[in-house]
Amino acid sequence: MITTIVIVLAAFATVVVLLRLARKRALAVRWLQNPGAHLCSVDLEAFRNLIDPGEEQFLRAHLPAAEFRSIQRERLRAAVVYVSAVGQNATVLLRLGQAARLSPDPSIAATGESLVDTALRLRLTAFRSLAVLYLGIILPSRHVSLAGLAERYELITGQVVLLGLRYPLRGVSAAL
Repeated sequence: MITTIVIVLAAFATVVVLLRLARKRALAVRWLQNPGAHLCSVDLEAFRNLIDPGEEQFLRAHLPAAEFRSIQRERLRAAVVYVSAVGQNATVLLRLGQAARLSPDPSIAATGESLVDTALRLRLTAFRSLAVLYLGIILPSRHVSLAGLAERYELITGQVVLLGLRYPLRGVSAAL
C-alpha cells in the first residue's frame, strides 16, 4: 500500500515538473518571437545618480540623520526597481544570446557566446545588488556600493547593438 502511494506521488511530481518545463520552454519561445516586448527601459543616468557614492555623501553631510535615512531608503527602493529591470533584461538577452550561439555564421555565434557570458554575469551582479540594496533599506546608515552594475549594463547594450547589426533582434536595441 505504501509503495503504491509513493509511486503515485512520484508520478504526480514528475508530471508537474514536466508541465513546468514545457511552460518555461513555451515562454522562452515567446521571448524569442518578440524580445523587445519583454525588455524594461532603464534610464542609466538616473540609475547612476541613485547609486552615486558622492551623492550619498552629499546627502549624508547636508541632511539631519533621520531625514537622510528616510531619503536614502526612498533612493534605494528606486534603485531596486532599476536593478530588477536590469535583471529582467539580462534574462531576455541571455536567451537571445543562446539563440544566436546556434547560428551557422561564426561571427554571430561568437557574439552570441559573448552575450551569453555577459548576460549571465549581469544577472548574477543584479542578484547580488538586490541583496545589498535590501540590506541598505533595512540599515540606511550603512554605505551601499553597487560598483560595476551600470558599466556591465552599458557593456551588454553595446554587445546587443553589435549583434543586432548581424542578427535580427526585432527592436531589442531600441528597447534597451
